[in-house]
Amino acid sequence: MLPPQSILSEVFGYAAFRGPQADIIDHVIGGGDALVLMPTGGGKSLCYQIPAIARQRAGKGITVVVSPLIALMHDQVGALHEAGVEAAFLNSTLSGEEANAVEKKLLRGEITLLYAAPERITTPRFLAQLDSLHERGQLALFAIDEAHCVSQWGHDFRPEYRALAVLHERFAGVPRIALTATADALTREDIVQHLQLQEARQFISSFDRPNIRYAIAEKKDATSQLLRFISNEHDGEAGIVYCQSRKRVEEIAQTLCQEGVDALPYHAGLEPDVRQRHQDRFLRDEGVVMVATIAFGMGIDKPDVRFVAHLDLPKNIEGYYQETGRAGRDGLPADAWMAYGLQDVVNQRRMIDEGEAPEEFKQVLRGKLDALLALAEATDCRRVRLLDYFGEQSQPCGNCDNCLNPPQVWDGTDAARKLLSTIYRVQQQSGISFGAGHIMDILRGKATEKVKQFGHERISTFGLGAEFSEQQLRGVLRQLIGIGALAVDASAFNTLQLTEGSRAVLKGERTIELRESVAASTGGKKGRAAKGTPTVAAGLTQAGQQRFDALKLWRAEVARAHNLPAYVIFHDATLAAIAALAPQSLRDLQGISGIGAKKLEAYGEEVLRVVSDA
Repeated sequence: MLPPQSILSEVFGYAAFRGPQADIIDHVIGGGDALVLMPTGGGKSLCYQIPAIARQRAGKGITVVVSPLIALMHDQVGALHEAGVEAAFLNSTLSGEEANAVEKKLLRGEITLLYAAPERITTPRFLAQLDSLHERGQLALFAIDEAHCVSQWGHDFRPEYRALAVLHERFAGVPRIALTATADALTREDIVQHLQLQEARQFISSFDRPNIRYAIAEKKDATSQLLRFISNEHDGEAGIVYCQSRKRVEEIAQTLCQEGVDALPYHAGLEPDVRQRHQDRFLRDEGVVMVATIAFGMGIDKPDVRFVAHLDLPKNIEGYYQETGRAGRDGLPADAWMAYGLQDVVNQRRMIDEGEAPEEFKQVLRGKLDALLALAEATDCRRVRLLDYFGEQSQPCGNCDNCLNPPQVWDGTDAARKLLSTIYRVQQQSGISFGAGHIMDILRGKATEKVKQFGHERISTFGLGAEFSEQQLRGVLRQLIGIGALAVDASAFNTLQLTEGSRAVLKGERTIELRESVAASTGGKKGRAAKGTPTVAAGLTQAGQQRFDALKLWRAEVARAHNLPAYVIFHDATLAAIAALAPQSLRDLQGISGIGAKKLEAYGEEVLRVVSDA
């Protein structure tokens, strides 16, 4: 069997494996099952692509890759073709004639990797084709990508993934590798159970992405905060902005365009051809900002996304980590920035409480939301908190907003008790509940018309919180709702309700510590320029930069001709290495990271011409 290192060098053009890749690949080539957790950009695809090539060359047949996204299948198959690997996909974009042609090649053993969605793989027709291959000893490996989709506790649950247990039951001797970038202990347990991977070896890499700087700001005017963030720190650079609703996506995309940002909307309500067109532009053009719901992002391999921004609080840390992980896949500095406020906490709590799930399930969801809220309100290192959630110990990173600009902390326990007391006394007097704004007005001693109308200026807590700003009290309310010491009744105009958890705070048994508001800040950088994120070409001479620019123009033409994103042809790092070396011959190009044998043969002479002309 061809050694994995030879495949890595010959096919993919890389000199060495990263992290645990070599161990994973050896284990799977040897026929072992594996569960792989590796952060976005860590090189998960090679962990099954190299075993697929090795086992196919050893006569063991084809590898079937379970992939949940059509766009991801298309780009990965395109990248494999560029590297000289026989690959194909079966999905709804193919005509009946094209699908039949792929199936014939599959049964003839002419494909190394076949990508298909879980819905197709578990159909009787497809399983019968796999039976035929298995009987002839031509079924080498099953690779289950985005394996967290199998878990009800994950952030992208897809019920059809549960049916993939049939692969183990029906093809017990065929090794399986399940891969994901995000899974806490509960989600990992679900993956193992539902995919029947009890005997699989688990490979859990570090979840740390040290090049990503995490910053979380309190919402004031989220749109203005976002505009300042992009203008000050990422002008003209590619990014993703996540919003909770389709309407909000449309509004933010329009506002960004009006401010001169090349922005596009993406959500499930758009026509499929519009979504595809926008995704293609984001992947193929430079400096495009995608404003999207979480319907966008899984499998996005674009390496130069410089920032991911959240304008609404995600549901849990897994979702937040998965989404922010789409930034900085090239290893260069990138930002994960989020603005959140009281209404975000209210909305997320309401969605859980009003859901039709069993109470046990809701409790798990509340726990996950509490963990995310704790991360948002944290006054210590964000990265330590984030990694601790996934069971990984670390030291303060020096590269998050709290490390760079340590926040002031204040004790909000007194304010919390006064807020809860005010809610209690208002309900006692009036027999009805009120919203946050009215409660804060009473506590701060503001005799508004509404306060006078209900006689709430006569309540004993009226004016007792005059020293607290509205912003401080909103922070306290966020914490109280987050820890379950206060509830919001969505059916009654978002009025505030005391809970069983209120008692511990009122009796002084639970303290409430908060960060001083930093809402006005977008997290000014220390140790990194506000504009001009470092690029792979930063160290080039003037002549080298000219060669790099010429190579990028040439690459764009080739990518358009092949209908692929530019980075599938060559990554920026490969072009920068070529530009720095100024090669004169094909021999000079050998050994440059990212240039395998097929790409050298296909593009070598053209690259030399471009370098010479530049």
